[in-house]
Amino acid sequence: MQPDEFQDILYENDVNGILTVTINRPERKNALSPRTLLELWYAVDNAEKDEKIKIMILTGAKKANAFCSGGYFTQDFHKEIPKEYINEIDLKDMASKKLCLKFWGFEKPVITAINGLAVGGGFTLPLVCSDLVYISEDAWIGFYFIKRAVMPDFATSYLLPLLVGFQKAKELFFFGERITAREAFDMGLGINQVLPSEELMDYTRQQAMRLIPPQGPSLAIKLMKKTMHSYFRDIIETQLDLENKGWRKTLKSKDFKRSIIALKEKKPTEFIGK
Repeated sequence: MQPDEFQDILYENDVNGILTVTINRPERKNALSPRTLLELWYAVDNAEKDEKIKIMILTGAKKANAFCSGGYFTQDFHKEIPKEYINEIDLKDMASKKLCLKFWGFEKPVITAINGLAVGGGFTLPLVCSDLVYISEDAWIGFYFIKRAVMPDFATSYLLPLLVGFQKAKELFFFGERITAREAFDMGLGINQVLPSEELMDYTRQQAMRLIPPQGPSLAIKLMKKTMHSYFRDIIETQLDLENKGWRKTLKSKDFKRSIIALKEKKPTEFIGK
């Protein structure tokens, strides 16, 4: 899939070698459909092969008032996928193993600018794919998997305890409460800087410029990233397989079905533990 085929994301490469990838489905608050995930995989693939691209910035369309609202799955998702790519969609890969490992092996720097709400996969994606994360002060985060009675994804069950410790990670997963940008920064949740919303993208771009020639030695930075990621790749892959195993069980549960009904009715879910 080439960038001119993308529908869910914008792929903009400038003369400096900065690629900006924007999740662009504002009508659903930039949620991640199977097509969105596939396009993100191809965005990384194209960026890997293009020697002119030195760094990637990932963000969400401004008019969505969200960075990303998490996963978006419908029964007729196949209508969005061109026939030649339909076999690349694996609905059993709910942990997004394919995309996660693609980002983990991507040697060029990735900076994420979170410019609005980031819930579920909307935050676990940047947590695993980003080398640096900047967030606007009016944005917020939520590990909302618990609200749907499902599992975390993108190997966050491994990465989150690594960042904040086991007990804090469990608290975040078990309760799924809303976290402000400042709270996320203060607890060490992978946030590098909190910025006024009007300064976020300019600051992100300035930092990107510092990582590429003539300001930054891009070869050394790529080798640093490759070396740091190498040891953890097998661990990440194993954890993704475990997350997918858990997903398959939770999607069959009565609690998941009850949560979907409650969501449609805009009511709190009454769980039964089955």
